[in-house]
Amino acid sequence: MNRRNCWEFFQCGRQPGGENAGDLGICPAAAQISLNGINEGVNGGRSCWAIAGTLCKGKTQGTYAQKLGDCLRCEFYASVRQDQGENFTPTKNILKKLNGNRTDFTR
Repeated sequence: MNRRNCWEFFQCGRQPGGENAGDLGICPAAAQISLNGINEGVNGGRSCWAIAGTLCKGKTQGTYAQKLGDCLRCEFYASVRQDQGENFTPTKNILKKLNGNRTDFTR
């Protein structure tokens, strides 16, 4: 099944080659190759809630801790959880992968 990535869902155009990538830059989720395949996404496209610096409602978001509350209420996050069902990769596993398998996310 073809799963939509966050840039497709939100139509932000910040993926490589996207209409807004030149002006706004490539989104950190689209560039996060270490997460390729997580939740069946391209790069970080289906784990954007764990990636610092993504856009939400036109504003750049901060760290994972700063944006977590908003992301957990996000319709895209909810759709990924529903799509993936039992195969949903938990956020703690995504963060471990981003942090080289460290479990202390405060540094």
